[in-house]
Amino acid sequence: MNIAVTEGVVLMPTPFSEGLDVWSRGDGLPGSDSYQNLATAAFVPADADFAGCLEIQKTETVQKLRYMGETPIFPGVYLRVTARIKALAGSLPNVRIGAWAGDGNGNALPGVTLSGATATLSSYGEVVEVSAIVGVGSRRGVDMPWGPGAHHGHFGIDLFGPNGGVVRVDDIVIEDVTEVFIRDLVNVVDVRDYGAVGDGVADESAAFEAADAAAAGRTVFVSAGTYRVSNSVTFENHVVFEGTLTMPSAAILSLTKDFDLPTYVDAFGGDEEEALRKALQSLLNGADHESLDLGGRRVSLDAPVDVHAAVSNRDTFSQRRVLRNGQLRAEDSGQWAPLSVSSNATYATSNAGKLINVANVANIAVGSLVEGAGVGREIYVTAKNNATQEVTLSDNLHDAEGTQNYTFTRFRYLLDFSGFTKLEKFEIEDVEFQCQEMSSGLMLPKEGTVNVVRNCVFNRPAARGITSIGTGCQGLVLESNQFISAEGGALTQNRVTIAFNTNANDVKVRNNRASQFRHFAVIGGQHSTIMGNHFFQGDDAAAGVRSAGIVLAYKACNTTISNNYIDNCHIEWTNERETDPDHTGGFGFSGMTVTGNVFLCSHVAAWFSFLVVKPYGANNIVNGLNVSGNLFRCVGTTINRVERVDTSFAPLNLGAMKNVHFTGNNYNNVAYGTENPLLVRFSQNSHADTWQIETDSKLPFSGHARYVTSVVLTSRPRDADNVTKFVTPYFSTEEGSGKDRVHAIWPEPMRGDLAVTVRMDS
Repeated sequence: MNIAVTEGVVLMPTPFSEGLDVWSRGDGLPGSDSYQNLATAAFVPADADFAGCLEIQKTETVQKLRYMGETPIFPGVYLRVTARIKALAGSLPNVRIGAWAGDGNGNALPGVTLSGATATLSSYGEVVEVSAIVGVGSRRGVDMPWGPGAHHGHFGIDLFGPNGGVVRVDDIVIEDVTEVFIRDLVNVVDVRDYGAVGDGVADESAAFEAADAAAAGRTVFVSAGTYRVSNSVTFENHVVFEGTLTMPSAAILSLTKDFDLPTYVDAFGGDEEEALRKALQSLLNGADHESLDLGGRRVSLDAPVDVHAAVSNRDTFSQRRVLRNGQLRAEDSGQWAPLSVSSNATYATSNAGKLINVANVANIAVGSLVEGAGVGREIYVTAKNNATQEVTLSDNLHDAEGTQNYTFTRFRYLLDFSGFTKLEKFEIEDVEFQCQEMSSGLMLPKEGTVNVVRNCVFNRPAARGITSIGTGCQGLVLESNQFISAEGGALTQNRVTIAFNTNANDVKVRNNRASQFRHFAVIGGQHSTIMGNHFFQGDDAAAGVRSAGIVLAYKACNTTISNNYIDNCHIEWTNERETDPDHTGGFGFSGMTVTGNVFLCSHVAAWFSFLVVKPYGANNIVNGLNVSGNLFRCVGTTINRVERVDTSFAPLNLGAMKNVHFTGNNYNNVAYGTENPLLVRFSQNSHADTWQIETDSKLPFSGHARYVTSVVLTSRPRDADNVTKFVTPYFSTEEGSGKDRVHAIWPEPMRGDLAVTVRMDS
């Protein structure tokens, strides 16, 4: 037999043919009596069964044969000692493997087993093999477990039983059999041991399942190779991938003990896109995990990840799931260009929310931005019907009756959930969307409630950071995210990117930061809370144009905007999503609360304002606006006022305003600091029976002076003879060409001073 070598160490004893002086009659210690020149022992050079062998006559109660060479014992290594023996004559003895165990100082180890199982020589000439396994560990199948104190041993055989018999012994064999115990030693089950081939052709599904079942707490090892898995596979144990998997798109890989993206990347041979799709597929199909950890990896994407296509067996999902901790990066692959289609279509207010008779409808992609006359900002295609040539819109159009040409532009997103009919309670946190000016960031599902995007970064999107094409933003939470524009060097009026939009109610936008987009937010729906954000949109142009930071697309918005830092942009309040924008009833522009914000502008024209109401349609009114406790500051110049009406389409009906409160605000470099109610201090220095009291353009929206709610005489009213008259005036409101004066009317010409409180609303 060949010499066995473990870690460069020779384990095999020398053959008997090289001399008997290294074979001890005792424990094998150097200096002990050997079989050299012993009368009852001899080397036999030729034997029918053994070739060269040792012939011994048993003369002692326990006849020992030990190799004097030190055979080393290593932790984690298991040795098998084997001897072949046959009886020739005389009494038939028993035989076993025998040993002496030593520690590192050359002393005998106490209390350890020094022999293997016993075999009986029952007939002459019959070859009997005995063996024993020795090692440090006490494992099943180990005959002589010696523990961590073992350093080396002397091995051979023991003959015991009746004396006088003659036996022949073949060369003793010592070999490393650690591989017999490797499964237990490294706690690994290799899929190849259960029938896996790894040739990329055979279906390995059953082998994988069998290996996982056999692991029973150990780790499954997928060794090198390509493994085709046709069916869904679940690993209930830890798994390590050296080889690569290929799977059909519908087959699910569930890694219940290693559910993270790095393990999926290993499973699919470093293909990060496929790994991400498969991991998301498992996330939305299994109950073992609520979150998928990207492991801090940067996942390079050559094309958008259509999440519904990856999870094609589900159109809806309503359990909480989380994607976290990593980076998605668009790579320059040519797969990110928007798809733009122009088509003729017809819109009617009687069928609001749809376009009909749409030409070329098959080429219009769901999720496309719709642009055309009468189309408000951030209107998207939610669905289409090729057979009926209809397109369903995310919201209504305001002035698009009739037939015209529309443009439909489908942006490409790193993560696209628009294929789901409904997806709820999905959260994305601590993920950076590196759009590289090629892609957009995230498209939400058509429907869904309480989805969350938290602590994420949307870096340099080509068009949009987050897009809602339907009501998948119902109850949306956007919290502590950063939106970083690629258009910082562009003039404000030339920017096209938008951080995010919403269509549904109850959106919470908190503690986000956005820089230099066309708009920070386009808000549809009602009952939004926008709090603690910082968004800024300035440029270096002198007297530059400034765009809206927040666009409110419904007049009955019921929205709270508080504690934000609103920098070089404004709030634009519109009704651009109403099919009939004329005010014929209801509350009008209502439900807006703007409190505790810091508003800052610089390098702007004097007409710039921080709050702009833009009515679409006639007779619109403001009925429910509270602007209080804010700081309005202009740096480097002075603006006229902080609020105004954009009359591009229609003015406000200033004679019917209701419930407008401008109180407790601070104005720095603002010519006309707005108040309502407005306290006016007036002095009449010449006698007159009508005192014309100006409001000095300080009523909101240059409103009408409609009511006087209080008057205090601050000096004695005096007649022409300088006699005090104990009379009070009555008041006439909405005087002057701008209807912004009140007249105090006395029974006779008087002079004096008063303080009057004027309101522009009822």
